[in-house]
Amino acid sequence: MDYVLLIVIGFFISMLSGFFGIGGGFVLTPLLLLLGFSPIEAITTSLFYTIGSSIAGMYAHYKLKNILWKEAIIVGISGAIATQIAYPFVRWLESNNLDTTVIPTFYLLILTYFSYSMLKKKDKEATINDTKVVASKWKLILLGIGAGFLSTTLGVGGGFFLVPLFISFFGFPSKKAVATSLVGVFFIVSTGFVTYVVNTPIQWEVAILLVAGAFLGSPLGAKATSFFQPKRIQHLLGFLYIATFISLALKLIHFNTVGFWILSTYTLFVNVLLLAQLLKQKKLAAMT
Repeated sequence: MDYVLLIVIGFFISMLSGFFGIGGGFVLTPLLLLLGFSPIEAITTSLFYTIGSSIAGMYAHYKLKNILWKEAIIVGISGAIATQIAYPFVRWLESNNLDTTVIPTFYLLILTYFSYSMLKKKDKEATINDTKVVASKWKLILLGIGAGFLSTTLGVGGGFFLVPLFISFFGFPSKKAVATSLVGVFFIVSTGFVTYVVNTPIQWEVAILLVAGAFLGSPLGAKATSFFQPKRIQHLLGFLYIATFISLALKLIHFNTVGFWILSTYTLFVNVLLLAQLLKQKKLAAMT
C-alpha cells in the first residue's frame, strides 16, 4: 500500500478517535478486513494503532481537563484483565475456521444496539453536573470486563462500547465520556496487543505509518469536541455505527468494495465537518 495513503488513513481515523473516544480500531478493523487482511492480522494491527491514537487523544483531553481519572482506571484495569480471558476464545474460533464468520456477525449485533442507543435514547446531560459524576465501582468493573472482552474478540479499543454506555447508563457528559473512554482504551489495548503480537505476525511498516497519522489527527479531534453540542456528537457517532454496520454486512455477502466506500465516505464526511469547524473557530479567534 502507498505510504502517504496509510498516513492519511491513520490521520482521518484518529480524528474520529479523538472526537468520539473510540480508539480507532472500531473503524480500522473493518477497513483492514475490507482491504483483505485476515481477521487475526487486522485485530493485531488495529490494537497497535489504537495504542498510538489513544495516547494522542488522552494527552489532548488531559489538557482540556475532560478525563475522569478514577473511573477510567477502574474500567481500564478490569478491561485489561478481561483481554486475557477473551484471547483463548478468539484462537479457538480461528482454529475451527469460524473467525471470518463469527467475528463480523458479532460486530453487526453490537453495532445494531449502539446505533439505536446513540440515535434514539434521551440525552441525560441536561441534568448532569459537568464536574461531579458518580458511578458505581462494581458497574464500572463490569463495564471494563465487557470492553476488554470485545476489544480482544473484535480487535477494537473498546471505546465504541464504552462511550455509549458511559452516556446512556452512567449519564456522563459526552466530552467526559469520550476522554475517560480513551484512558480505559489505552489500558485495554496495550494488554491485548502484547497478547496477540507474541503469536501473530504483523506488518510493522503498515502499523507504524498508520500510527504516524494518528499522532497528527487525534489532538484535532479532541479539540473539536469543544465546538459541538453533546447531542450532535451522539448523533454523529450513531450514524458512524450504521455506516460500519452496512459496510460489514456487504462484506459478508461479498460486496467488499461497496462496503469499503460507504464506510470511507462517512469517515471522510465527519472529518471534513470537524476540520471545517476547527477552521471556523480559528478564524473567529483571529478576528477577536
